[in-house]
Amino acid sequence: MKKEHVLHCQFSAWYPLFRSLTIKSVILPLPQNVKDYLLDDGTLVVSGREDPPARSQPDSDDEAEEIQWSDDENTATLTAPEFPEFTTKVQEAINSLGGSVFPKLNWSAPRDAYWIAMNSSLKCKTLSDIFLLFKSSDFITRDFTQPFIHCTDDSPDPCMEYELVLRKWCELIPGAEFRCFVKENKLIGISQRDYTQYYDHISKQKEEICRCIQDFFKKHIQYKFLDEDFVFDIYRDSRGKVWLIDFNPFGEVTDSLLFTWDELLSGTNLKGDFSEGEALEQDAPAFRCTNSEVTVQPSPYLSYRLPKDFVDLSTGEDAHKLIDFLKLSVGVTAVVHYRPVLSADHSEVLPENPVTMPSDVRVEQLTGNKFFCTVSRLHQSE
Repeated sequence: MKKEHVLHCQFSAWYPLFRSLTIKSVILPLPQNVKDYLLDDGTLVVSGREDPPARSQPDSDDEAEEIQWSDDENTATLTAPEFPEFTTKVQEAINSLGGSVFPKLNWSAPRDAYWIAMNSSLKCKTLSDIFLLFKSSDFITRDFTQPFIHCTDDSPDPCMEYELVLRKWCELIPGAEFRCFVKENKLIGISQRDYTQYYDHISKQKEEICRCIQDFFKKHIQYKFLDEDFVFDIYRDSRGKVWLIDFNPFGEVTDSLLFTWDELLSGTNLKGDFSEGEALEQDAPAFRCTNSEVTVQPSPYLSYRLPKDFVDLSTGEDAHKLIDFLKLSVGVTAVVHYRPVLSADHSEVLPENPVTMPSDVRVEQLTGNKFFCTVSRLHQSE
């Protein structure tokens, strides 16, 4: 895989060629100050949340302490950054796309961060929604810092111009998404996209689905993309119509799903799953899906859901985060990056140690492992 192959899979490189086959989208250049903010490893301050309710019968000592520190004008506070011009452009684009969008960068969407959103999805209505997802996503960080990590050529990395891609929000059924692998302009493999679940209709209609995708590839994609080796994702709706979703490089940077990259690169054992008398044409691609509920696997995004920062705060391992947290002003809500720690059987995400917050920090559990923390009074810095 060469760096030019990665560049050809940028959204802005292929969207003009296949605009009629895919979801309506808007591409906005990403200002340098926004990129710097997204890469900043500090605490993300989310505005627009209500202050915690006042206590009806506060302890007298606590009340005195609150009054004392509320008068301290030297206490530092964290404030949300403002990008007025960019915010206006983004909101205009969102409105032009119907009011809700699916955001991504040049290559990746923040799929690993869906759990942190209030609606547990990637559906965004404002720039704040997008920032929350982007700053919580390892996929987005990788786009910024390691876009050419698996490339074999040793030429200098090209100068990147990053873009915010806003796609019109559509309710897509995970069981209708498929990933297609193309080598030397030949479709060699199709995999169920959401391989962690069993979908009865896929098992029953695999030959029809395979033929439908083949026809779409031959008519619209083959010999029209910028490379002869690539990966593309499609969505097949309830009427059988196929929509193009994305392009990805043909290499390890792309998830091979139910295949392995050894199989795809060598071309061996691709059709081993059709050994039980399923008659397919000789040049048909290998088609793989989850064949029964017994083979259902954990979600690949599960490991991104633990709030490691909470563990760091409780154990004192990260003094900088603790200092930032204590400088928050009354009513400000903090959201921090989450990282993986799984239980022994991988069935749930657990903290390494019990997390204990100060009594004046309200911890609000939304669902599962999603939390917001709100400071109810100021602290003095020593």
